[in-house]
Amino acid sequence: MALTTAQAMTLPGMEMRLLAGRAGLARVVRWAHVSELADPVPWLRGGELVMTIGLGLPADGEGRRAYVERLSGAGCAALAFALGEAVTEVPGDVLAAADACGLPVLEILTPFIAVSEAVARWHADERVRGERRVVAAQEAMARAALVSGTSGILRALAEHAGGEVLLLDPHGGPRASVPPGERPWHARAVEAAGSTARRSAGVMDDGIEAVQVQSLGFSGPPTGWLAVRTASPLDWHVRMLTNHAVCLLAIELLGVRAGRARSHAQRAALLSAVLDGGLSTRQLGELCSVAAPPYEVVVAGPRVPVEAAVEALADVVADAEAEELAFVCPRPEGVLFVLPDDGRRRGEELCARLGAAGGGCRALSLDELPAAARHAAALAGRGDGYTHVDDLEAWALLRDAVDPEAARRFSGAVLRPLREYEARHGGHLVASVRAYLEAGENLEIAARRLGVHRNTLRRRLAAAERVSGRPLTDPGHRLQLWLAVSLGDLVPPGRVTGHPPE
Repeated sequence: MALTTAQAMTLPGMEMRLLAGRAGLARVVRWAHVSELADPVPWLRGGELVMTIGLGLPADGEGRRAYVERLSGAGCAALAFALGEAVTEVPGDVLAAADACGLPVLEILTPFIAVSEAVARWHADERVRGERRVVAAQEAMARAALVSGTSGILRALAEHAGGEVLLLDPHGGPRASVPPGERPWHARAVEAAGSTARRSAGVMDDGIEAVQVQSLGFSGPPTGWLAVRTASPLDWHVRMLTNHAVCLLAIELLGVRAGRARSHAQRAALLSAVLDGGLSTRQLGELCSVAAPPYEVVVAGPRVPVEAAVEALADVVADAEAEELAFVCPRPEGVLFVLPDDGRRRGEELCARLGAAGGGCRALSLDELPAAARHAAALAGRGDGYTHVDDLEAWALLRDAVDPEAARRFSGAVLRPLREYEARHGGHLVASVRAYLEAGENLEIAARRLGVHRNTLRRRLAAAERVSGRPLTDPGHRLQLWLAVSLGDLVPPGRVTGHPPE
């Protein structure tokens, strides 16, 4: 709250009357000062109630008008005369100039020192009142933080600062505002936040409105930005409230980030169990919330910190509900993202935010997630930016030419004898046949990859030949086995149509 000239005239013990310049009674009185100089302007800072007995008043009318105009231009609050010492009345040209400039001219009957003391006392009392308001506002913001989190802090700040509030994300994008919706001053705040990547604070004041922009966070790059718009000039208590809100928001964001990290870690453990074969996709849906299909599967890496991945996901998705249904899963080949697929392909933006190579694939169901993850990881491993399966024409054509259900039936029919034997006697026949074929039918290499003796692998392959009824030297049999064990890896999931193209 500011002390105006009109209020200063009514302070306890004051005896003043207005002579001219009624239009300027709302001018703010910052201090009361005595000056008998012919030009006191160089010694003033603005907001002074200048008191004089008229010794410095120019003798000519033109000089007196210039005297008043200089005081008004310097931002003085009012000019007060004690009559009877040097002048018995205020000259008419002074009053005329004061009316023209809107500078109040007063007759003062109170001792100058009493006026100075009264103004100083008012400002001291106002400081105490302001501190009490700040304490009350800080308590209100703290309660709001406990009850409503970020939104409560912003509402309380806007109410007690008497202005508007905007919260920005680390990249300068609007996250929340009070009142809601875009406002004309938001663009200035976004520009100020985007002009530096370091933590900082600043005020833009055009004499009509003041916009304070302050970074969030206690160390490292900003975790966001808080902007507050109030009338000019910016009051000291608004600065204090903004600083307090910044601390509360930084703590709130740290808590949100910690909670988000814990949630994603729990979900990542479940998804890893699915990918490693220890959990079924049906059990995954029972143990945690999963978005409806289809899914965008992205692998970014390698060596991407999972904390950075979680933050990148929050920034790219920009939807708390969608983020809660996503997965961020650290894997040996990189960080795996599983997102609800709405056709926007967020994988490229995710990898760009993380500065990592990446690959993407579409999954039409939870059952397709392991295959989609393998294809995305293979593309990420190329290390040449981001590539989606659909951008590789041959892969996409092969996927659309093969009916996934028919491929599963084919694999089941070819491998059924081997799997039935494994169920009764063990022996890992399917894995052994696959390793042998992938090694170019080199027994030594395949045995090393499986971690078994070559004689053990030889016995397994002989059992596979006996069970299937055909030797592995038969090219047609080898081709059937190779397609049966590899078709899921060779053909990416995410087939849009349910029927092969004509």
